[in-house]
Amino acid sequence: MNKHVPEDFPRDVTPASLAGAHPKLAGRLIDGKFVVGLTEEERFDRWDICEDLAQQLVAVARKDAAKYPENLPDVTLERVRRGIEGKQWTSVVETDWLMARLRSLLEW
Repeated sequence: MNKHVPEDFPRDVTPASLAGAHPKLAGRLIDGKFVVGLTEEERFDRWDICEDLAQQLVAVARKDAAKYPENLPDVTLERVRRGIEGKQWTSVVETDWLMARLRSLLEW
C-alpha cells in the first residue's frame, strides 16, 4: 500500500487551546516521545477518509447540479459543503481541502 499523502493536505487538523497564563502546546506521549499534531500514520488515515469522501461526493454534487441546473457550480459546492459540515465528519481545514479536491475531481 502506498502511504503518500498530498503535500496540500492539512498537517494539524486539531489545534489545541489550553487555558493558563503561559503558552502551552497540546501533545501526546507516544513511544516515549512527545508528539504535537498528527503522526504520519494518523495523517494518512485522515487523508484516506477525506479522499474517499471526495470520490463519493462527486456523484452527490452531479446529482444536485442536475436537479438544480439554474445553480452555478459554486452554489452546488456550497450546498454539498453545508451537508458535510452538518455531519461533522471532518475538521474545518479538512473540509476546506475536501472541497478543493471535489472541485478538482468535478473539473469545476
